[in-house]
Amino acid sequence: MKITLNRVNENFHFELKNERGHIVNVDARPDFGGNDMGPSPMELLLMGVAGCSGIDMISILKKQRQEITSFKAEVEGERVQVGEAKPFKDIYVVFFLEGNIKEDKAAKAAQLSFEKYCSVSKTLEPTATIHYKVVLNGMELAKI
Repeated sequence: MKITLNRVNENFHFELKNERGHIVNVDARPDFGGNDMGPSPMELLLMGVAGCSGIDMISILKKQRQEITSFKAEVEGERVQVGEAKPFKDIYVVFFLEGNIKEDKAAKAAQLSFEKYCSVSKTLEPTATIHYKVVLNGMELAKI
């Protein structure tokens, strides 16, 4: 896996490209001297958690023949000062699923994603605690 980065402007706007040609723009917020032309690297990490666990959950539920009519997630990260850096300490994920999906299967799909399959979460696990819950058809399942 390889990513290339090219600086776009005189500040912090970068264009990143993977080997397949997909492009993502990254920038810093204006209060940090950026132009806000893309998400920050830390926001990309949270996006990675959402995307990775989303792929896992949908894959698991499809294999179990669950009918998913809507799938959304919200991810929030809390950071802590460690020297000059501010890594994530806690990450909170809420999945919103709709469809003809059994509660136990939705809960198990989330559990399997974070405990077994999601490489992004596993990468962050040594330094951040990931908390998650599932809201199925508007009802929050018991805390997972």
